[in-house]
Amino acid sequence: MQNIIRKNDLKKIQISDITKDYPDLKNITESKAVTIGKWLAEWIKEDLASGKIQVNNLLPSKAEFAYMLGVSTGTIQNALRYLEDIGCVESKQCIGTLIKNASAAPAMRKLTSKRENAIEEIKKYIKSNNFNIGQNLPSSRIIAGSTGCSPNTTRLALEYLCSKGILTHKFKNSRETGWILKKNDFEINESTRNETLVYKVQNDLKNYITRNLNVGAKMPAHAELAKELQASIKTIHDALKILIDDGILLARRGRYGTTVIKMPDEMTVEQRREISIFAPAQETAFYYYEKTQHNIKKMIAENYSVGMKLPSITELSKQMDLSPNTIRKAFHNLAKEGYLVFSRGRYGGTFVIDIPEMEEQTFKWLAVNPQYTEVYKN
Repeated sequence: MQNIIRKNDLKKIQISDITKDYPDLKNITESKAVTIGKWLAEWIKEDLASGKIQVNNLLPSKAEFAYMLGVSTGTIQNALRYLEDIGCVESKQCIGTLIKNASAAPAMRKLTSKRENAIEEIKKYIKSNNFNIGQNLPSSRIIAGSTGCSPNTTRLALEYLCSKGILTHKFKNSRETGWILKKNDFEINESTRNETLVYKVQNDLKNYITRNLNVGAKMPAHAELAKELQASIKTIHDALKILIDDGILLARRGRYGTTVIKMPDEMTVEQRREISIFAPAQETAFYYYEKTQHNIKKMIAENYSVGMKLPSITELSKQMDLSPNTIRKAFHNLAKEGYLVFSRGRYGGTFVIDIPEMEEQTFKWLAVNPQYTEVYKN
């Protein structure tokens, strides 16, 4: 990785360093996020010019700003997105928000967000529905449903289009909602594929595999990859899932881990014998839950009667040496089958309402692909 910016090398700006008068959030004709964003933009421009702050200085946290201004962290998040749009700051995952010179070229790769995708989708929505200048747009929820974006992301995208003069607020009171089309001569970005961070990291993982691994090699742990690629563990997990779906990686439960079964630049993959014996991870997980449910049914049939209370999920997970999530999933499935019922409150818990009739059940070892085992039945 080239030109990696490390958090420990950056100077963090303290809240006490911001001497500009706080914005008036009571008498405003736009959202609090935009008002705060404009205030921060003015402060950054003035203090950069005077030398009080420098490019790549780290902004205070969202929580610190929220406490200082008496607003929610969500409002501060939206204000920082406004600053990104006008080029005053740049967010870097696992690091924070950095001061940026708006007139300079970006020092770090730009990661397209869901909001930016929503912006283009709303533009297409306006064009396809032939809205005229001065016409009211539907509510953000209707637009969200039509564009396939979340309501919150849609609202942020609409605010951005307001800041660019494409839309204007329907009401002067910022607490009310609604948008009016102000101009329709905007362009839609059709040539550039808007990629979220997950897809960016997916490409980084492909490059990592090409440089460092071969077919049959085991992928490093999520935490190690997150540190290497400067991304969150959740982002790494989602990007690996895409590579698994593309047939580049094979996920196996337990100590086997995730293995390279095809190099990213290969067009086809030859199914290797030692890999083909493993069943898909989804099937193996299903079997695991089914086996747990069977064991709990057996426990109920042998030790409990109708109306008795089962041990808690935590207690059972310790007794059966399983994760609480596995026990919780088994409980919910048994409730759907009519064996258990849940009750809340001081005397609540999980209660038996029917006793399962047990019979011997044969489980296949789903760590092995059933198609492979067919060879040995004859």
